[in-house]
Amino acid sequence: MSFRNHDRQYDLVVFGATGYTGALTAEHITAHLPSNLKWAVAGRSETKLQNVIAECKKLNPNRLQPEIEICNLNGAELNALAKKTFILITVVGPYSQYGEHAFRACAENGTHYFDATGEVPWVAKMLAKYEDAAKASGAMMFPQMGLESAVPDLITWSLVEIIREKLSAKTGDVTLSIHKMSATPSGGTLATVFNLFDQFSLGEIGSAFRPYALSPVPNPRKVPSRDTLVTKLLGVRTIPELGTLTTSVAGTTDTSVVQRSWGLHASLPSRQQKSYGPNFSFVEFYRARSWFHGILVHFSLALLGIVMVTPLRGIARKFVSQPGEGPDKETASKEEMEQRGIAIPDVEPRPDQIAASRAWYKGSMYYLTGILLSEAALTVLEDDVDLPGGVFTASCLGQRYIDRLDGAGFKMETKLIPS
Repeated sequence: MSFRNHDRQYDLVVFGATGYTGALTAEHITAHLPSNLKWAVAGRSETKLQNVIAECKKLNPNRLQPEIEICNLNGAELNALAKKTFILITVVGPYSQYGEHAFRACAENGTHYFDATGEVPWVAKMLAKYEDAAKASGAMMFPQMGLESAVPDLITWSLVEIIREKLSAKTGDVTLSIHKMSATPSGGTLATVFNLFDQFSLGEIGSAFRPYALSPVPNPRKVPSRDTLVTKLLGVRTIPELGTLTTSVAGTTDTSVVQRSWGLHASLPSRQQKSYGPNFSFVEFYRARSWFHGILVHFSLALLGIVMVTPLRGIARKFVSQPGEGPDKETASKEEMEQRGIAIPDVEPRPDQIAASRAWYKGSMYYLTGILLSEAALTVLEDDVDLPGGVFTASCLGQRYIDRLDGAGFKMETKLIPS
């Protein structure tokens, strides 16, 4: 398939290609994206970038190899880089510390943008400051396109789609379970968690995580809580189709993105026919081995929250991996992920069928983030995604994106099951 026409030097640039996730993203591009792709790897160290290119050449010596762009984190250099490329993938984090210049440069120069942040308060800040610029320039901006939060967003979209297509209904309650997650966090991920509480006040963090705070349109409906007093206290509940569930460490982050998707599909002219519905709700949990395990996870996360908002954060920071570090390839190759979701059609009485989805991947979770970023960029590069300028989510790329992910090893199946 041919690429969309543009007048830029590059189709795609990976900024931060010498970092842990950046190198894996470059690896996937080398191995799987079209060999005629005009692309570059960008960062501060020419020597390290040369090393990335050398590794890419070993993987696929017959393809067009990337150019090198030396670029620091300042606004002028990122502005110049954004003008050179049709798409920029940035994997330089923590984004709340280093990401604004790249976001602004792309929004103002009509450069399509992808990142792997999970920092919701930073995304809220970028929306407030630069979404109008992106709309004016035509830049399509896709933050949070890594494992957190593209996967739950795509699962939710697929559940809504099958209910719309097969049952001719809107969607009510969606419940997602992080069913399996065996992965070692990189130093960059851990640094991001600590940095978030350095960069934002508790008030700013709380505001960003309010229900539908990132949605482009308000949701006047107050979503009723599904928790009983026991589940609120202990964090554990049982859902027949998903098993014993407890608090998810990524739950609030993923919910913010899914709720933004709800608002985008309700308000974008090209997506309104596929809107989720006025009574839609979403919650995410983590699959527990038992009630005891679930209670332990719930209170461990509560304790982690206390550490993060007290001086204990500074002590804990000394005991984690540093940015740039991550699991070795052999360890990472044994990682695996599975997420499941169910969705209830918004009809009365409750129908005899509900939607169920399962998504899974075996291999490095950081390589999966590289897949999610690269295949999303390829979708924008090859397809008419029918989006204006603005800030979007993974679900806005629809089925073509999911099909590309399937070809790259990320699998998802969605079907109707008896209620």
